[in-house]
Amino acid sequence: MTKGRTSAAALALCAALCALATATASSAAETRWWKGNLHTHTLWSDGDEFPEVVLAQYKERGYHFVALSDHNTLPQGTRTWNPWQVPGGPAVLARYLERFGEAWVDLEERVGQRTVRLKGIDECRQLLEEPGRFLILQAEEITDRFEDRPVHLNATNLVEFIPPQGGSSVLDVMQRTVDAVLAQRERTGEPIMVHLNHPNFVWGISLQDLIELRGERFFEVYNGHSRVNNEGDAVRPSTERMWDVALSLRAATGRPLLFGLAVDDGHDYQEIGIEHLNAFRGWVMVRAESLEPRALVEALERGDFYASTGVELRKVTANEGGIGIEIEPRDGATYLTRFIGTRRAGPGEDSERTTAQYGAVLAEVPGLVARYDFRGDELYVRATVVSNRPQQNPNREGDVERAWTQPVSPPQPRSNQSRSNQP
Repeated sequence: MTKGRTSAAALALCAALCALATATASSAAETRWWKGNLHTHTLWSDGDEFPEVVLAQYKERGYHFVALSDHNTLPQGTRTWNPWQVPGGPAVLARYLERFGEAWVDLEERVGQRTVRLKGIDECRQLLEEPGRFLILQAEEITDRFEDRPVHLNATNLVEFIPPQGGSSVLDVMQRTVDAVLAQRERTGEPIMVHLNHPNFVWGISLQDLIELRGERFFEVYNGHSRVNNEGDAVRPSTERMWDVALSLRAATGRPLLFGLAVDDGHDYQEIGIEHLNAFRGWVMVRAESLEPRALVEALERGDFYASTGVELRKVTANEGGIGIEIEPRDGATYLTRFIGTRRAGPGEDSERTTAQYGAVLAEVPGLVARYDFRGDELYVRATVVSNRPQQNPNREGDVERAWTQPVSPPQPRSNQSRSNQP
């Protein structure tokens, strides 16, 4: 093996050890779980509700943070909305007035018509934020396309607007967008996070695109939008299957692991139902020291969170020995934890394996406590916890509550490490 490959293997091992160490639970006095949504729409783009109404609903439901991520805009400056030009608009305005009062609502006369000025993020923060209880993050869904394929990425905790970047292919559009977000992060010093949205929406993102994208650590394994095809179809993989194949190929080459998010992507707040693009369907639970942007982003980036559509976890621990999970019980609910991963090719095995060999179920554990002990030959291991409890207002008939923990790469046994570093 060349010196460059040896160095890469050593760096990959070091990264795995660091990820395992930082993902291990700290004491309750140092960290806690914070519930949040990283994909939210309002009247600033194509949502059908005022931003402060949306944010207040999340706060009332016990969320600790929300990212406002409207399409190709930041909630800054002046933007107006004419309720009399939208079906149901007058009723939306009436409820807005009833909730916040005439002193808060800015009705204006513009070109002979009455319009409503939309409140910006700073005003929403002054109204709703509370230290240690509720945080509003500025975000943007950078909305682009290549030919007829949509390419959407969310940038969270943005400082400045980033326009669509364009590109010569789907992957090029994705890469240019990621690079633009990371460039702003480097220039400003702010902890800005970028993630890939709903890869199966109009089948816009291929598995190969997901594998080859550089500098991006997050994607939506679950999106609550009713038309994003999380489950794939007869010929295209589900987002969870895409995750496992991408994880296998990235881990095999020493690249950073890909983390899976659950988000709402809510647009419809006036009507509730499986066919509507409703909120409160998917979220992340982040374990961090404080409810502050830097603490949350840093926890997300080290994989110290889980994604959920209803299953609540008391504890997730990972160390050099394995992964442990404790589930918060609910009346009448049963749980099955599947530990999923890909094993390294053994001596004499073909390293160019088929994708069917990626993302195998390594163990199934029923009950409220589950543990998987590493064998040492895994490229990565993650867990999916499935409940028999129906998901509340799902985006697909028959869905049950689930949770997804983040993948970890166990360190290899010394014998394997030594062998991998031989010339």
